[in-house]
Amino acid sequence: MLPTTLPAWQALAEHRRATAHLHLRERFAAEPNRFERMHAELNGLLLDYSKNLISEDTLDLLCRLADESGAAELRRQMYAGGKINLSEHRAVLHTALRLPENAAPVYVDDINIVPQVHAELNRALDFAERLQNGTHTGCTGLPIRDVVNIGIGGSDLGPRMVAQALAPYRQNLNVHFAANLDSADLDGILRHVAPETTLFIVASKSFRTPETLLNAQAARRWFLQSGRSEADIAQHFAAVSANVEAAAEFGIAPQNVFGMFDWVGGRYSVWSAIGLPVMCAIGREHFREFLLGGRDMDEHFLHAPWRRNIPALLALIGIWQQNFCGSTSHIVIPYSHGLRRLPTHLQQLDMESNGKGRNRHGTPVDFATGAAIWGEAGVNCQHAFFQLIHQGTQVIPVDFIVPLSGEGADDGRHLRLVANAFAQTEALMRGKSETEARAETAGRGLPESEQAALASQRSFPGNRPSNTILVERITPYTLGLILAMYEHKVFMQGAVWGINSFDQWGVEYGKELAQTILPELQGAAPAGHDASTAALIRRYRQQMGNKQP
Repeated sequence: MLPTTLPAWQALAEHRRATAHLHLRERFAAEPNRFERMHAELNGLLLDYSKNLISEDTLDLLCRLADESGAAELRRQMYAGGKINLSEHRAVLHTALRLPENAAPVYVDDINIVPQVHAELNRALDFAERLQNGTHTGCTGLPIRDVVNIGIGGSDLGPRMVAQALAPYRQNLNVHFAANLDSADLDGILRHVAPETTLFIVASKSFRTPETLLNAQAARRWFLQSGRSEADIAQHFAAVSANVEAAAEFGIAPQNVFGMFDWVGGRYSVWSAIGLPVMCAIGREHFREFLLGGRDMDEHFLHAPWRRNIPALLALIGIWQQNFCGSTSHIVIPYSHGLRRLPTHLQQLDMESNGKGRNRHGTPVDFATGAAIWGEAGVNCQHAFFQLIHQGTQVIPVDFIVPLSGEGADDGRHLRLVANAFAQTEALMRGKSETEARAETAGRGLPESEQAALASQRSFPGNRPSNTILVERITPYTLGLILAMYEHKVFMQGAVWGINSFDQWGVEYGKELAQTILPELQGAAPAGHDASTAALIRRYRQQMGNKQP
């Protein structure tokens, strides 16, 4: 059944028609306790959702929609190990990666996976600790100083973002990330590290991912060309992969291959051995704090009623904005330099999960799914795209993520940062009328016609929705809360929409076509392409003289 046929969906459509004329400024004037009724907290994380185009009636209807769509049952199945990824017949258990060792059993194909999770986690944490304390040295006996993670997608974006966000917790290893096939990415790292003190992590479940394997082979050549032997590779390469045999063929010692589970999608895997570069950066205890933050959000999402459930509220309000108010994109703005890559991680998490045009059973959907996610760190972006969101013709919801304390010197800069964040949320909500803008120009001695023209340019419509997410500071624990919050938001939206948030066939198709085009770029006769693609292949071959790239 499509959600558009549910009574709550139809009631929400009518509710939107009846309330579309109301302005947020009017709502706040009429509801002095609006913030008190429209915020939620969990262990130091506060979500203020009062600056959205909603009322208590809206929230009641959205919670009814969640109930009628069966989201609670799908949530139960996910936590219990049910194979809710129908197209791949797999369980979806990133929540199990965060369970404590003494947790109740979680079964996949009649096997309790909790011991497996902790066995692999402890192996990875032990290896990271050996790198940090110098027990695992390079082939010359020197300690490892630089760790280079080679991956792509979920094997890069999550770990890269987390390591960057938790840079203040970095210990004695420098951690780098290479993902792009553009040689400038990896080569730029290799120019600044030494072969005898560098360890590479090759992160690929299959150990066959073309982009990752090509970069890994380039790193291997660089290492061998420095005068090291094939036997030395075992000291300087590790892998996170399910394909131990392929890693061994590459030269990686089996004890330095850390496993992946097929019931965890790449974009949900930073909590597993895929987080090995994060473990290398911040150490055992801080990584466990990160897991604890995710686990506490898991418990909250599982048990809190929808009306007080932070991920569910974000998801349901997002559905309201997209399906009933017409928004097509969503902005995430962390007012934290450390979180500057969070929007990029969330792009994959959300758009790869919910960018689907068919429901779980293959039926085409007749409503919008999967908003375009984008953003940048504040305050930089205020001087880039804020003009569009304040005065443009599109209404684009925003998440403001604001740490109340900074990591740098206490010299007033972070205070100004927080002031900017709060001011932007208020400005988007309130707007500025032409009367108010006109008052600002009074007394300047301008002609009446010029004052009127200037006031029209300086007015803002307001009524632009936003959420504000506050934490005291970015720590491993609070970052765990934030990431798990967004993971569950994505699940919740997919559950209500009735789509499978855990496959990504659209990603695979382009990879398949690339395998066909690659030999044609190298000289094979192009066949079966449209006129545009065939012309592009010819132009490449003409430009490169049919040479292999």
